[in-house]
Amino acid sequence: MAMPMRRTLVALHRATCSGLKNEASLDVRHPGPLFLPVRTKKRYMIPPAVGTKGQKEKDTAAQARAAGLVIRQQYLERPINIACTAGIFDPYIPPEGDARLSALSKEGLKQRTEQLRQSAASQLAIRKIKDHDSEFTTKDFAERAQEIFIEAHNFLSQFNREKLHSLVTERCYPEMTRGNRFKTIRWRFVESLEPPKVVHARCPDMVSKGNLYGQVTVRMHSKQTLAIYDRFGRLMLGSEEQPKDVLEYLVIERHLVNPYGRWRLHGKIVPSWAPAKDPVIKTVMIPGPKLRPGQEFDALNYAVPKLEPVQWNK
Repeated sequence: MAMPMRRTLVALHRATCSGLKNEASLDVRHPGPLFLPVRTKKRYMIPPAVGTKGQKEKDTAAQARAAGLVIRQQYLERPINIACTAGIFDPYIPPEGDARLSALSKEGLKQRTEQLRQSAASQLAIRKIKDHDSEFTTKDFAERAQEIFIEAHNFLSQFNREKLHSLVTERCYPEMTRGNRFKTIRWRFVESLEPPKVVHARCPDMVSKGNLYGQVTVRMHSKQTLAIYDRFGRLMLGSEEQPKDVLEYLVIERHLVNPYGRWRLHGKIVPSWAPAKDPVIKTVMIPGPKLRPGQEFDALNYAVPKLEPVQWNK
């Protein structure tokens, strides 16, 4: 009985060894493939629902409400700055021919009487301003407004953004700095031809009742010099030596409810009868001649082509 069992185990052992040898020989003779298949991204095809072919798409909000889902409403919010107003409330209308007509002439007397009629609303606004600012007086405020104007333009020519922000409002700042990135500004206050005076005052509220802002219009007649140079150092506008008479109506604003509020330059009122501004001289590149390789440019014998007139401003 023991001999047949032994013969059976020996036969199984030999068969197993021969099978392992055959597998090893197969691996050696036939190496694995060089490129192995990689599993790619699954792409699902969603078949259309039954009976929806040719129908219009339904409102997703209505479907969500029918399913009992609540979709959050999206609001188009715009930032609001309560440190200053967005414009000039009831702007002052300068009389035509101001600073040119005498107060003793017939037309000058008409302008004077019209200003007296419009001063009633200004007096009420000045009373409201004095309730929040006890040191406010029209005479001293006109001089203070002129100082704010001079300091703001000096810091503008020096490109001091921090000091300029403290003297002008958030509405006036982009108007003063727009387009001045690669320019050089030379501005100087020469003298005051007439003492500045307060001609208009309003005290509007914004957002809620009682949130008061004071807007005071100051008339300023002075001599100034202005010169603007482009990035190449060429003069674009004005002159540094020749002063000009400038009549301006400045709007100074303050948030009266804020105890730390300050009077700042808010804007200017340009009357419709004001003369047009001087045109801006822009630097243009004149194309030169096309030279061949090895050819030199002779500036003496080259005639500069004349450019066609172009209207830069309308």
